Amino acid sequence: GKWPHHQLHRLNVPDHQVDPMRVGLRSLTSNSAPTRVNYGHRCSNAYSTCCATKPEVQPVETPSSDMLVDSFGRFHNYLRISLTERCNLRCQYCMPAEGVELTPKAELLSHDEIIRIANLFVTSGVDKIRLTGGEPTVRKDLEDICLHLSGLKGLKTIAMTTNGIVLSKKLPRLKECGLSALNISLDTLIPAKFEFMTRRKGHSKVMESIDTAIQLGYDPVKINCVIMRGMNDDEICDFVELTRHKPINVRFIEFMPFDGNVWNVKKLVPYAEILDKVRQHFKGVERLQDHPSDTAKNFKIDGHVGTISFITSMTEHFCAGCNRLRLLADGNFKVCLFGPSE
Repeated sequence: GKWPHHQLHRLNVPDHQVDPMRVGLRSLTSNSAPTRVNYGHRCSNAYSTCCATKPEVQPVETPSSDMLVDSFGRFHNYLRISLTERCNLRCQYCMPAEGVELTPKAELLSHDEIIRIANLFVTSGVDKIRLTGGEPTVRKDLEDICLHLSGLKGLKTIAMTTNGIVLSKKLPRLKECGLSALNISLDTLIPAKFEFMTRRKGHSKVMESIDTAIQLGYDPVKINCVIMRGMNDDEICDFVELTRHKPINVRFIEFMPFDGNVWNVKKLVPYAEILDKVRQHFKGVERLQDHPSDTAKNFKIDGHVGTISFITSMTEHFCAGCNRLRLLADGNFKVCLFGPSE
């Protein structure tokens, strides 16, 4: 999913809204069997992602070690690393205008700590790492981190999720350092609306970063778009149009709650409604075969070079295929994005 922002890795979601299944992983230094952590299962909300029963888990890879296999048999081979809590935008659904209190720099993971921990996970079977934030491009040693990660034997993919504001100038060097996949967050194609939503200027810089990524051969360039009713749901077809002639994968993300973004179920535009709108305007919308661990439902459209996807976090959970782990910028560790535990 998207969520590169400061607050979205520490959701404080009331149980009556969202209570997905959460399971514990074996400690990296423990030889004991994995233990399920039971937080209770309530499914009272119509848009809950709750799994009240044991999921139908489909093994997606053959683990090189059982250290990262949880009590439901899911092999967690995808690690997301938050490089910073800072961000150069103030998106309304993510952060208050005045910003947030940041963890002191001395308490954040250093370059060497990030590489050491990443190496421990890779030697245990992780083969994909995504760099997130905050906004990862504000970290000064980003290129060096990518370079050292690319030297880890067994790591197949180094990805990054970014808002694209300062990406264009950094991207050629980042690609040289091993950055192999890219998600760029963009919730509107209208400059004035971008400034309203993010409380900052920079729409043209994001569009420039998308074009730079395409020129450098990233295929696809993924665009993460959070759809909010009354805000940008009128731009759905405009985003789809981006995929006609360019290798872009537009990923429509259901608006998700967290403590502070004034959660209102009326802002949620369900996946089925978005897909229906797309099908009304475009012919030949066809479902693609998804990988068992995909969080996205993927579609192609006749005559389009790119594709579209839907992240249905609220209306159709994907807990059963989840293979993600999250390392926060301060060194805390999360198994589930929705879970409060670290």
